[in-house]
Amino acid sequence: MNPGTEELVGRGNLQVQEVVKAVEEDLRQLIRQRAEIVKRIGTIKQTIVGLAGLFGDDWLSEELWELIGRKGRARQRGFTKSCRTVLMEANRPLGAHDVCEQLRRRCPLVLLHHKNPAASVTTVLNRLVEYGEALAVHDENGRRAWQWCSREAANASAHC
Repeated sequence: MNPGTEELVGRGNLQVQEVVKAVEEDLRQLIRQRAEIVKRIGTIKQTIVGLAGLFGDDWLSEELWELIGRKGRARQRGFTKSCRTVLMEANRPLGAHDVCEQLRRRCPLVLLHHKNPAASVTTVLNRLVEYGEALAVHDENGRRAWQWCSREAANASAHC
């Protein structure tokens, strides 16, 4: 390469590095915004579910049920969605066995094909933590538990 070409390549690399740095920062900002939006959506869904629990769910339209992820109330929901709902409706952090017990009461068929329901629930709860929807904590006995990542929990912890 002649000296002029090396200089052009060097400048080109700097420009590429600047573009990559700017795009990386944009991506990081969008991921932070997505996490904030997911938390806000969860808080609003939790509020709607709480209101339905207090005042009955007859006043909720089918469209609103669909928006909060409960299409066709009589229909069997998915495993992750069921775990999410149990956690969302809980008034305290729950351990995996607590979530299993709630699932057995509410929708026992969802556990039917799981050899080790507690292990399956733990996997789902850990995924919800990864998604920014739940927070892993310890209960009063020091055991691992999870709580829905409401705005209050988000303010109490930088992880949520």
